[in-house]
Order: sequence, then C-alpha cells, then structure tokens
Amino acid sequence: MSAPSKPLAGLKVIELGSLIAGPFAARICAEFGAEVIKVESPDGGDPLRKWRKLYEGTSLWWFVQARNKRSITLNLKHPQGLEVLKQLLADADILIENFRPGILEKLGLGWDVLHALNPKLVMVRLSGFGQSGPLKDQPGFGAVGESMGGLRYITGFEDRPPVRTGISIGDSIAALWGVIGALMALRQREVNGGSGQVVDVALYEAVFAMMESMVPEFDVFGFVRERSGNIMPGITPSSIHTCADGRHIQIGANGDAIFQRFMRAIGRADLAEAPDLADNAGRDARRDELYGVIDRWAASLPLSEVEALLKRAEVPASRIYSAADMLDDPQFLAREMFLSAKLPDGKAFKMPGIVPKLSDTPGSVEWTGPTLGEHNAEVLASLGYDAAQIAALRDSGAI
Repeated sequence: MSAPSKPLAGLKVIELGSLIAGPFAARICAEFGAEVIKVESPDGGDPLRKWRKLYEGTSLWWFVQARNKRSITLNLKHPQGLEVLKQLLADADILIENFRPGILEKLGLGWDVLHALNPKLVMVRLSGFGQSGPLKDQPGFGAVGESMGGLRYITGFEDRPPVRTGISIGDSIAALWGVIGALMALRQREVNGGSGQVVDVALYEAVFAMMESMVPEFDVFGFVRERSGNIMPGITPSSIHTCADGRHIQIGANGDAIFQRFMRAIGRADLAEAPDLADNAGRDARRDELYGVIDRWAASLPLSEVEALLKRAEVPASRIYSAADMLDDPQFLAREMFLSAKLPDGKAFKMPGIVPKLSDTPGSVEWTGPTLGEHNAEVLASLGYDAAQIAALRDSGAI
C-alpha cells in the first residue's frame, strides 16, 4: 500500500521571511506536504541560523525551524535575482513574508503587481502592526506585539514589573494566524470560486485576539485585569505550588466536583462539604485561605507523592516540566512528540514532533534545515536554467 499523501501536497509556498513568525508559518506548511522554497540573502541567510545554541556554527533551532524546506539564495537588489523570484511566484500558491510594510513595494513586488502576475497567489503578510494604520511603517518584533497586544501587562506578579513568557510567543501566535488565514484563502479560491488575496496579520493583533474577556470587562465594568502571579484570577483554586523537595506543580481544582474530591484527598472534608465553597464564586471569596491550605499540604510532601495522590483523586495537575522531564515521559513518547534526526556530521539528536495529529494524512519531517543555498541548482533547474546560466547568475552576484 502506498503511503498516504499529505494534506498540503501540491501546494507551492515561497518564504521570504526571516527569524520567527514567517518561517514558523512556512514550517507548518512544509510539515504537511507543501513544497516550501525559502529565499535567503546570499550574505549569511536567515539570522536564525546563528541564534541561541550553535552546533558547529549553526543554530539547533534552525534545524527545526527550516525542516522540509528548500533553501535558495537570491540577491533581491540585483535585477536577475529579482527576476528569479518573480518566476518562482508566477506559479506559487502562497507567498509568506514578514518584511516591514513597504519593502516589497520598493522592490516592485507590491500586491497589485503580484496579483497581476499570478491571480491565484495567496499572500500572507506578517508584520508588527499590519499593512495599514499610523504605525504600519514602524518596526515591530514579537516582544512589541506582546506588549501592545496586552499579554505582557497581565504576565507576572502584582508587585513586580511585567515579565516575558519565556518564549517568543507573539511571533508563534502570529504564525498560526497566518497559516489559518492562508488555508481560509485557499478554501475561498478552490471551493468558492475566488482568486488569490492578502492575509494581513499584525503581531499585536494576533496577541490581542487571545486576550479572552479583557476588553468587555473594561468596557462594561471599567475593570482592568492586572498581573496575578500564578493564580487564575476569578477561578479558584488554580495555581502553582511548591513541594517538599522544591519541585513545583500546577493544580487546577476549580471544577465544583473536582474541588470536593481534592479537599477530601488532602484530609479537608470540612472544606469539601462547606456550603459556601460549593461553587467558584464562594471559593474565590475565600481564595487566600484555600491557597494557604493547599500550599501547606504540598509543602509537606515530595512531588512524586503529591502527583500520585492527585492522580488517584482525578484532580487535573502537572509538574512544571523542563526539557529533562519531557524526554522520557510516557505521554510524550506515546504521542511521538520526539523525532530522531541527524546533524550534518551524522550526530543523532531529537527534535519536536508534529502538531496537530491527523489520522489519515499526518505530517512528517523529511529533512532538517538545509545549508544556505543548498537547493539553488535544483530550484533554478526546475525554472529552466541550465548549468551555464546558473554559473552566470552566481558570478554576477544574483544568487
């Protein structure tokens, strides 16, 4: 039996992005079968190649972020380099770019030009503030989007300045919206008889869209949600607690029946049966008292015993996982969340698995992030260039 095709097989995606948002969106497409051609500058390529921990000069992050992609180098300031890009875009399905608004227009590749060149093209544009508005020309990284979008304001403890979430979450959220928008646009094109269109994702809006009830709470009640540390404001009990061995655990016992099971399991049947604690409003009114009870209980036992008791009582909980906790965890392993791969010198390493899991047409990793310009000859040959023409492009500085 032949292997099932991937859901995005047959789609051609051109990636002009760098660093995080655009490349992450393209990576998702590549994992599910799209042909992704990553266009990089001949002068070093994507800066992500040199970010964080390097192995023999290349970022380990790069090997994950660029998996399944083909890398070609084009000098977009060179007319022949720009001409190659136009040829690539002429029959592409999706263009993903995260330049500052106006850059492509200066190159003569604005939407009007691209739509005339290829009416079916879907153009995913990821930027700090979107393609319109008074801030559109300003540079904006994920950290700025997280700040303007409201996430940083509510992250941290109430008596301290706002804190970062620990990863570039704003960029990643924007990438997901970009993929969702691209798939919507493809649906419109392929099923509803539409043509290509622009998917305009602003980083601050991508974050803002995740801010739950923050806006109506302010608009209706004048309530500004503030930082609340590890607790979930208004939802009790749900927080992080420290065990006797210094390890930490998140406990979410805010369901009515769950709370009762939890209290009985820790020997506090009196709280389980208290009428005023039967619903969330009553529990939240006694929040400090309840968290004190849970803190003292957790601090009296090592993490393993806390986990075992909560599992028996069917209380949602999890230790705070580090990478070391994940690598041999049965749940991660059962779900194939670690894939084995090889670095260029043959050294084996693990990389994150595929999300989401599709039952009939799952995604996969065929190769890790390529070397800079690794697929120049292959891609250019597919456009009709012969070896002499490719050499001439290289000699002229176009590639």
